[in-house]
Amino acid sequence: MELFDFDKEYILEDECVLLRPLTENDCSNLLEFSLNEPDTWKYGLVSAAGEQNLIKYIHQAVDGRNQKKMYPFIVFDKRTNEYAGSTRFYDINIAFQTLQLGYTWYGERFRGTGLNTHCKYLLLSFAFEKMNMLRVEFRADHTNYRSIAAMKKIGCVVEGELRKDVPKADGTRRTSIVLSILRDEWENSVKENLKKLIRNF
Repeated sequence: MELFDFDKEYILEDECVLLRPLTENDCSNLLEFSLNEPDTWKYGLVSAAGEQNLIKYIHQAVDGRNQKKMYPFIVFDKRTNEYAGSTRFYDINIAFQTLQLGYTWYGERFRGTGLNTHCKYLLLSFAFEKMNMLRVEFRADHTNYRSIAAMKKIGCVVEGELRKDVPKADGTRRTSIVLSILRDEWENSVKENLKKLIRNF
């Protein structure tokens, strides 16, 4: 297994999507969504709505990578030749072989196009097969039914809820639903399920 290096520039791609490390210079690539689609961060813990919030959002993500706590990506849709959003690994624990996958968002026109399915396949393949993870965890606002349904569709197992565990960008507190995929589930069913979903797009 390759030893994960936070300083390395990992590129994940297939015929439809490319994920590369998010940088401070990516503000211009995502600004359109920040200015025109503020509801994108309705359920998020950190809002990137508005240029200053986007700058802060990207800075926090890059700083998290520098502190070896997370690894953020920018998402590029090869089919439309456009930047589409962002996602990241976070709470990375190399010793325990666990991480969380989240902070995932896409512009409105990229939702429901299969882009997320391609991204999840690339990210989960990398986590389990390159980073040697044993568990990948997902969390979402318990009222974000679209996101929860998408996670269940790819094979995530619901573990329960954390009641009012984190503050949201609007000052209220979020109850988080916790889901996960284990390596044996990835190998036995989730990987093939994702391949089948990809073929439908």
